[in-house]
Amino acid sequence: MDLGLTNRTAIICASSHGLGRACATALARAGCTVILNGRDSAALEETAAALRNDGATVRTIAGDVGDERVQTALIDVADGQVDILVNNNGGPPLRDFRALDGDAIHAGVDANMVTPIRLVQKVIDGMIDRRFGRIVCITSGSVKAPVPGLDLSSGARIGLTGFLAGVARQVAHANVTINFLLPGLFDTRRLAGVHAFNAEKNGVSVEEAAAAALDRIPARRFGEPTEFGDACAFLCAASSGFITGQSLLIDGGAYPGVL
Repeated sequence: MDLGLTNRTAIICASSHGLGRACATALARAGCTVILNGRDSAALEETAAALRNDGATVRTIAGDVGDERVQTALIDVADGQVDILVNNNGGPPLRDFRALDGDAIHAGVDANMVTPIRLVQKVIDGMIDRRFGRIVCITSGSVKAPVPGLDLSSGARIGLTGFLAGVARQVAHANVTINFLLPGLFDTRRLAGVHAFNAEKNGVSVEEAAAAALDRIPARRFGEPTEFGDACAFLCAASSGFITGQSLLIDGGAYPGVL
């Protein structure tokens, strides 16, 4: 399927591993020039090399996307023309909410709410002027169904969703969309941390915690990053301009509600 993204430029934050890398891969295959970002320079360059071997045009900016200098560098390397922004950032470590002090709370909100908002502010006017823009924010399935231990992550991402849902309605007239992807349990490095947290909390082995998590998913498997990346690319497609302000939950049916 041609997504109409040939020669578009996409910034994908935190894209050296996991779901961010999957989104970058899908967008590169759709014809985008992809600008990758990550704190681990070696992993970032390995990802870039893999995409270049597939024929993609790739640029990289190493560093914490919460750093204003990194944000500026991402936009500068795109020559100021950002067609697609995929907001992504690592979530805070799983922990009991009682263990969160003020510094930890502020750090979590800054990483998972303030930073993506600042990036949107930097790119949105150019998108409006060019009459094309796609912004996808990777949040979490815990936005719809809060998970113990992810309280800070859930709160920050819910705040981001509420903030940008209003912005989405202000820019839709210019063919600029803002949507949210809510991953459930995907086979990434983050999943190992989830299993370890639940194992310690419930006094079971990591293997038992993983089996219990799997049992709660009707699809009877964990998600593959590639299918998440494909969903991201679809929301960025030229033909997806009538989808905006939406939260797409991808969790294998684990969420039990109808809305």
